[in-house]
Amino acid sequence: MTTASDTERSHVTTHVLDSTIGRPAAGVPVILEHDDLGNWVMIGSAETDADGRASRLGPVALPVGRYRVTFDTATYFAEQEVRAFYPEVQIIFELSDAAAHYHVPLLLSPFAYSTYRGS
Repeated sequence: MTTASDTERSHVTTHVLDSTIGRPAAGVPVILEHDDLGNWVMIGSAETDADGRASRLGPVALPVGRYRVTFDTATYFAEQEVRAFYPEVQIIFELSDAAAHYHVPLLLSPFAYSTYRGS
């Protein structure tokens, strides 16, 4: 697997928005993992930028399979001096088209979150 360079985006990207303040969530640590026969293997990590995006989260190409994105929300909210209910958010998804880009946004607040398949 080839890791994304400074000019390339990874096969899986994310964008975190803090819905409490209506702004991007900068500085959220994110981990991308692949399910290898029931064992989660880390294949990439990043921290969201000032716009709340992680566009170089892992490899530029991934095989079909099950993946997990974990957001360290405890670190983010601690930096904001906000006590939150969810210390992390994990999103498991199926990458079923090796040619398609997968964007996994997270809408975040201290007591709720939601996600969807973005583009």
